[in-house]
Amino acid sequence: MRYAPVPDRSAIRSIVRSAVCPAGSTSSARVLRATTALGATAAVAYAAPSVATLRHLRTRVVPVLAGVGAPDHVALTFDDGPDPASTPLFLDVLTELDIRATFFVLGTMVERAPELAQRMAEAGHELAVHAWDHRPMLLRGPLSTYRQLRRTRDLITAVTGQEPRFARPPHGILSAGFLFAASRLHLTPVLWTAWGRDWTATATPLSVLDTLAPDLRGGGTIVLHDCDCTSAPQAWRSALGALPELAARCHDLGLRLGPLAEHGLDASWSPGDSGVDQGVGPARARGADRAPRRGCRWSQASGYSE
Repeated sequence: MRYAPVPDRSAIRSIVRSAVCPAGSTSSARVLRATTALGATAAVAYAAPSVATLRHLRTRVVPVLAGVGAPDHVALTFDDGPDPASTPLFLDVLTELDIRATFFVLGTMVERAPELAQRMAEAGHELAVHAWDHRPMLLRGPLSTYRQLRRTRDLITAVTGQEPRFARPPHGILSAGFLFAASRLHLTPVLWTAWGRDWTATATPLSVLDTLAPDLRGGGTIVLHDCDCTSAPQAWRSALGALPELAARCHDLGLRLGPLAEHGLDASWSPGDSGVDQGVGPARARGADRAPRRGCRWSQASGYSE
């Protein structure tokens, strides 16, 4: 059997060129190049906000987006819940410490445990929008992103009777679609200035505290996790165990620890905003003469002791 000769590379390029651009036509080639360039530009523009994932960069360039607020306050936030297996333990510890927090919840988790979400709100905690599921927003188009945020916002409102004010994308990865959707839904995007890396399999209360320590200062926003649905199994225990000592350290620095609602952020933030007057600065060492609050260094609910 005889086979037809295999065309060389130049012949292949000629065949492709003739298929895309008919003979005598240069306008089709220009259109193709322009379309390709436009598509690439649009993709870069859509993903551009993701550079805010770089924590120290966003803290300097867009402090409001990083969660920089009142210089005498530290915002305590949790992601990925609520989970009936773990979140109630966090609620118990926070009640013992007399602290309220902001929980960025997933719509799928609220849908599975609406009574728990209601309990969180009744305890004085603030529920905010994480997303419906934990898929990165860069993998979603603008319409899908908008629907994710709106669906989660509407469910939180229906379950708790309180409309959320803040939103945070999964993994902290922003997109132009997320910022646009948040603006349309009157949600303020907030990331964080400090994290405890509490989602890893090797995390412990001490490792969480050590990771937070360099960035624990007035005006900062802390992110921890009250659920392991996207983390290593049982990783949430490291954050739970760290809470009493975290509260004690903030107290010793004269800092209030509480939800974003008390953090002094502008809830009318838009993508064009650049920051606030006050930055994350050294914590003011006031309140050292105050007696430590009961339960700050030891918590029966968390099992942590110094």
